[in-house]
Order: sequence, then structure tokens, then C-alpha cells
Amino acid sequence: MAEKILIVDDEPEITDLIELYLSNENYTVFKFYSSKDALVCIEDTEMDLAILDIMLPDINGFALCQKIREKYTYPVIMLTAKDEEIDKITGLTLGADDYVTKPFRPLELVARVKAQLRRYKRYNLSKAEDETESIIIHSALEMNITTHECTLNGKPLVLTPTEFSILRILLERKGMVVSSEELFHEIWKDEYYSKSNNTITVHIRHLRKKLGDTVEKPKYIKTMWGVGYKIEA
Repeated sequence: MAEKILIVDDEPEITDLIELYLSNENYTVFKFYSSKDALVCIEDTEMDLAILDIMLPDINGFALCQKIREKYTYPVIMLTAKDEEIDKITGLTLGADDYVTKPFRPLELVARVKAQLRRYKRYNLSKAEDETESIIIHSALEMNITTHECTLNGKPLVLTPTEFSILRILLERKGMVVSSEELFHEIWKDEYYSKSNNTITVHIRHLRKKLGDTVEKPKYIKTMWGVGYKIEA
């Protein structure tokens, strides 16, 4: 069955262009020019991924992303204005998984969609495929890789698929430094990484907040300046 992708952008030429490229990849596309119309569809249709523009005429893309995250875990890609770094950071902090800057290359967006869907499938299907629980315990943190559940001090830790993947990689490589580039390629499996890409940095910041961690006195994720991140063995 074809994956269902939601597109919300008030510029018809952009929405139509994205629809054309995704339809050529055999995805089923639901396109809307306003958040209110999109919200009705979201409630009625089980989506696999959403592409949201930030600047929308009614409810902005940030608020729409938040509403999606209240109930769903499927990937969200934000479309941001060129060089608006604060938009990228805000979107990722609110639960988006990735962002694409306008103007963008359609094939790059398609590649990012494919990468997010691959990861989302792994995130969900591993529960059914692996009957043996695999648990990682570190201090007060416990991660069940099979059920994709995390607890901190015995309380559920709500993580997005991206946050779960980052934390899992760091826990599995305890005592080792993992660079931002390694994390990026491990998670997204694509080549759109550059040293100025702060996607991992923002997700790490969000993870630290959920873990009650600080940069100055980290209990879990330690920054190795100029090198990467690690969790002490």
C-alpha cells in the first residue's frame, strides 16, 4: 500500500510541484492550502508523513506541527524561509524531524521524505519483528529497543523517533565519541550533511531538556567540543 503524505502550503505552485514529484514515486498525496482544512484530513486519515510550510494563512506550521505531535508520531518535515535559522530551531524543538529551506530542489525533498519513511518503518516494524526484548540501562535511564519505550527514574520518557534513534546510538556506543556527522548519516542515510547543519545539535538540546540534563554538568549526554557527543561508560 502506498504511503500517505500530507502537504500543507498556501502557495499552489509549490504544493503542486511537491505533489508531482511525490506522485511519481507512487506516494498518495493529500494537499491543502490551509491548516484548518488539513486538520480535518489528519483526524480522518492515517498519514505516514507530513510536509508543512511555516507561513500559513490561518494556523501557522509550528502550531500545526504541535497539534500533530499531540496524537501522532509520524515524521514531520518543515518548509522554512531561506536563512531563517530560528525557524529551523523552533520547528525541530516542537517535534519536527527535519526541515528543508526554500527555495529547494524537489529531488532533495524526495530524498529526505524517503529517508524519514525508512526510519519510521524501522521504528514501528521492529516491535513486531523482534520477539526478544533488548534493554539498555544507564543510571536512571532505561531503554527498551524492542518496544521503543524509554523510562527515566521509572517514569515514561516521551521521545520522537529521531530523539529515540540518537539516544539509542549513544547508549549502544557508551564510552565512545560519536560525531554529529556520524549521527546524521546513521539516522537519515543521505548525503545532505554539512558542517553548518545544526539538525543534530537541536535534537540533542531537546533530548537534554527531556533528560533534565545540562551542558555544564551532564548526567547523560556529554559534549566533546569540536568532536561530537558521548555517554560515559
